[in-house]
Amino acid sequence: MDQRNLTLLTDLYELTMMQGYFKEKDANETVIFDAFFRTNPHGNGFSICAGLEQAIEYIRDLHFDDSDIEYLRGLHLFEEDFLEYLHEFKFTGDIYAIPEGTVIFPREPIVKVIAPIMQAQLIETALLNIINHQSLIATKTERIVHAAKGDGVMEFGLRRAQGPDAGTYGARAAMIAGCIGTSNVLCGKMFDVPVKGTHAHSWIMSFPDELTAFRTYAKLYPTACILLVDTYDTLNSGIPNAIKVFTEMREADIPLTFYGIRLDSGDLAYLSKKAKKMLDEAGFSDAVISASNDLDEYLIDSLKMQGATINSWGVGTNLITSKDCPSFGGVYKLAAIKDKASGKFIPKIKLSENAEKITNPGNKTIQRIYDKATGKIIADLICLVGEKFDTNNSLLLFDPIETWKKTLLAPGSYTVRELLVPVFLNGTCVYKSPKVMDIQAYCKRELDTLWDESKRLMNPHEVHVDLSNELWHMKNQLLESYHKNS
Repeated sequence: MDQRNLTLLTDLYELTMMQGYFKEKDANETVIFDAFFRTNPHGNGFSICAGLEQAIEYIRDLHFDDSDIEYLRGLHLFEEDFLEYLHEFKFTGDIYAIPEGTVIFPREPIVKVIAPIMQAQLIETALLNIINHQSLIATKTERIVHAAKGDGVMEFGLRRAQGPDAGTYGARAAMIAGCIGTSNVLCGKMFDVPVKGTHAHSWIMSFPDELTAFRTYAKLYPTACILLVDTYDTLNSGIPNAIKVFTEMREADIPLTFYGIRLDSGDLAYLSKKAKKMLDEAGFSDAVISASNDLDEYLIDSLKMQGATINSWGVGTNLITSKDCPSFGGVYKLAAIKDKASGKFIPKIKLSENAEKITNPGNKTIQRIYDKATGKIIADLICLVGEKFDTNNSLLLFDPIETWKKTLLAPGSYTVRELLVPVFLNGTCVYKSPKVMDIQAYCKRELDTLWDESKRLMNPHEVHVDLSNELWHMKNQLLESYHKNS
């Protein structure tokens, strides 16, 4: 897909604010914005970060071309000196981000932007659009893959996605979170990921009879022969005809390397158990039994509990649209402004009557705390840049709201890893995005750092996201100062 100029993929108010900064205050004032989310989607115990590669492409290509300037001029909102500034616009700031495939939690910065205020303001909308979408689909996919308990999950959602981009980049996110393949051929080409598929009912219906359709397909694709058996009568026609074709292949010494059936309707638990019995009795115990038909994590989990013999899952609509939770809810908030005289960042905080909407101020990073013995995550610690943590010393963790809830980690019992990595420095990209399948392998390792209780589909254990002592005191001093001045 050719690179598109997405510079105008922004909300109008970003541009009107930019002109306000340009006209009324120091347009080169350096600020920090944090992109974060407040709640895990689907009631999940965690989320998966995705979309950074596309965010990088967007930032790299930021520019207003002549047609953009002409369009903005025609809105009669912007003055010529501001439009001249836009004509020469380029991003010169710093961006730090959590790598794709990383397990993430609410309230911690996924992306941190340090840039002149006009630049930082412009990129808000597109950055959230890209990161929100792919992180949502990756998180939904992980739930489905988890429910499948080691069976292969294929992403089949392109025709039900909300447009080509959602279908293609959603499939990319699904691959990051553990799908073994996608039906989306463009995604396969763009991101070098496996593409998979069988055939439709129309293939069967276009032949004089079902058996001829199966034989023809098996002749064309003997090494990937998955036959759709529910066009007419699953148990009395589809499966017996599939068994006939598999028997003919075996008798002709055609290797049955990857073969089986797909169920797309009916009682999948009942039909799969009947199909397994019929295939076993015919000597095809290693045949794949694949299923599709409006699957999600709850239905897959239920089918597993019912003893369904399905071992391959094609998931479409509910995955690619994240049907039960259609948005990720990431936000982008000002955290600090650099004082030109001292060169230090002055922390800023957003207040709200809702405690969860009060932001964390300052120039922050995230330290992930692991149990040294197991490698599992104990907690994430949002702290100020420059804070040091010596694992040879004890570490006190406490809930930032209910501060009496405390955990003291003994010296040498834990390890620490900083999550935010530099992506842009002085406007230059310093980060190389891994290939999607490499991100998938990394994501699997990340998931292994979670306790099983955090992976539950229902009522998962909450991983704590705490504030360092220094950041907690800074935040409370700001809250007190605003209270005194109100």
